[in-house]
Amino acid sequence: MSYLAIIKRTSAYLVFIVLLSYLSACSTGGKSSFKKPDVQLVDVELVHAKLLEQQFILHFRVDNPNAQSLPMRSINYRVLLNDTPLATGSNNQWLTVPAYGHAYFQIPLHTNLWRHMKVILRMLDKPDQPIHYALHADVKTGHFFGKEINLIRHGDIIPSDYIRE
Repeated sequence: MSYLAIIKRTSAYLVFIVLLSYLSACSTGGKSSFKKPDVQLVDVELVHAKLLEQQFILHFRVDNPNAQSLPMRSINYRVLLNDTPLATGSNNQWLTVPAYGHAYFQIPLHTNLWRHMKVILRMLDKPDQPIHYALHADVKTGHFFGKEINLIRHGDIIPSDYIRE
């Protein structure tokens, strides 16, 4: 057996052992003590508004209550305003939230509110009245074999806070 073949075989064994140790660490890595991250919608920024297309940037904050950093691979989301669908979508932006820390991320959102215009205009008729929002999200975490975390967040937005005079 040649020297090059021995090196290839040894390096293949080393890679295999490293992968096995990584997988065993993932499988025993504190599943029972894992706490869901807190994802909050902190701001909605209007980028562009035309009759048939509106563009927003949704600003989120993620708080990690765990002792280990939390890698986030993707998020699938649905946003409702007073039970009226605003937008659905997904984003494959990677983000690592430090242990016991927080991080911010942004998702561009493209929507067409034309079909819901009457309902939205009624909501905006009284700009000082809060509009209830709901965020439904499925967040994929981990590097290879992670968890899918289902989140539902509710809150209120007061339109007069976002209307520029």
